[in-house]
Amino acid sequence: MKRMTFLVAGVAAAALSLPGIAAAQDQTISFISCGDKLSDVHAKLIGEWEAANPGFKVAGEAVGWDQCQDKVTTLAAAGTPVGLAYVGSRTLKQFAQNELIVPIPMTSDEEASYFPFVVSTVTTEGQHWGVPVAFSTKSLYWNKDLFAAAGLDPEKPPATWAEEIEYAKTIKEKTGIPGFGVVAKTFDNTMHQFLHWVYTNDGSVIDADGNITLDSPQNLAALTALRDIVPYAEEGPTSYEQNEVRAIFLDGKLGMIQASVGAKNLLKDAPFKWGVAPLPLGPDAKGPGTLLITDSLAVFKGTGVEEQAISLAKFLASPENQPVYEAAEGLTPLRPGPAVDALVAGDPNWKPFIDGISYGGPEPLFLDYKGLQNTMIEMVQSVVTGQAEPAAALTAAAAALEEFK
Repeated sequence: MKRMTFLVAGVAAAALSLPGIAAAQDQTISFISCGDKLSDVHAKLIGEWEAANPGFKVAGEAVGWDQCQDKVTTLAAAGTPVGLAYVGSRTLKQFAQNELIVPIPMTSDEEASYFPFVVSTVTTEGQHWGVPVAFSTKSLYWNKDLFAAAGLDPEKPPATWAEEIEYAKTIKEKTGIPGFGVVAKTFDNTMHQFLHWVYTNDGSVIDADGNITLDSPQNLAALTALRDIVPYAEEGPTSYEQNEVRAIFLDGKLGMIQASVGAKNLLKDAPFKWGVAPLPLGPDAKGPGTLLITDSLAVFKGTGVEEQAISLAKFLASPENQPVYEAAEGLTPLRPGPAVDALVAGDPNWKPFIDGISYGGPEPLFLDYKGLQNTMIEMVQSVVTGQAEPAAALTAAAAALEEFK
């Protein structure tokens, strides 16, 4: 099968012929985890798995996010794949199409254990290609002090797009402070932020049959609403990615942002009053929505330990072990259950992050996910800067996406 364009050529073939390498691979599961270090929870669980599976050892390595994906890809392309890797689920279709990973079967009970749509983030062509291991949803944060200063009810966040735009305008006009944080930098989360609008208006980018659905009335309304809030946002939104916008909010200089649970953790000592609410809804919304992003454990082909790697992946992310990891990392839970009920009861600010799952949508799975991201970023930037009208930008982007699906 033809290799994807990002795969790295130039295999160090001599390494494959060194004595003992095959034997070592038969007994060792190499595991690349993205981040500064291997999670303490995962390190402990790996020890438990090794004890229950004598004859197999896990060689774990933490690789920073800026290099992690490239390293995993390079090793697979070179014919020296890692056994198990923590990857963004957006990459699974590309890996699968190039026969670099193996499918990971799920029973009907395993599928049903997850929140709605989580399994779809790892599914393409009817097969599951990863075990979900990290989950992110989004909610609206608002600065109650700025609401009060602008004459708005500080306890009443916007429930609709129309209110969100109106409140942003009021804050900007009454206080001189931007009312909303628009993310439009050349960065992957520009696409993610636009998808918040898509999934709060019953929109989609691609359907289950592989048809591009970006150029729809729901998405036209979404892109138009994003354009309409720009005058009340921070100056020069194409200079800001979501963490930079979040930093402005944390400094008390933005009225509202759309962000993950990570912002909640950073706001504990904020010098202003704040709240968290469901993402405001568009006119075609059927219920609370959010973008559903997962990271997954993918098992690579050709190591000789694929079955053991699948066993390890499922053990790390089991219904018993996953909540421990989520609690330690501050992640949105992947599965409903008593642990989630206790989480919300202990901190009601968690509720919007859970409620939005019901009508949420996944990060679209494309064969060329970088092509998808670049197309969506260019579309958003063209509208935010006034270089294109929403309808024309959507039509052009939808046509461009045909090349990458």
